[in-house]
Amino acid sequence: MSLTNTYHLTWHTYGTWLPGDERGWVDRRKPEIQAGSASLRRHAQSLLVQEPVLLTVDQRRIVARVIRKHCQFRNWTLHALNVLATHVHAVVTALVDPETVRSQLKAWCSRRLNQHKGLPQEWWAGGGDAQEIEDEDYLQNAIVYVVEKQEEAPLEDGD
Repeated sequence: MSLTNTYHLTWHTYGTWLPGDERGWVDRRKPEIQAGSASLRRHAQSLLVQEPVLLTVDQRRIVARVIRKHCQFRNWTLHALNVLATHVHAVVTALVDPETVRSQLKAWCSRRLNQHKGLPQEWWAGGGDAQEIEDEDYLQNAIVYVVEKQEEAPLEDGD
């Protein structure tokens, strides 16, 4: 079965995965993962305008609720979701490009988090990753990865 417009989206919270990170990092001008660099990481840290964001359990719940509601409102299919302290994974089918899906989800989550906190701040790193899912096996693997293979289990609505 061929899938169309299904994506595994990932984005990080602000300041938690910087250029030079020892886990590797992406330079949009180069196709391969870049090696860690302590000096580059220190430079990237010096450019931060606020402390890195680690989402609390309450904030993770807010993000999960917003994503579920926005997908429902847009008539997008949310196959899997996991909101962690430092990043978000979502597997979504939508009749728009993945950058539109990700940017809308990030924007609506930011609005709600700012309302909850009572003042605006930067919640997310720029961009993120979007992998197109082209077949049912890949979809099932992505769902298992998002739901079962992260360091934190997905939050349920009642958690």
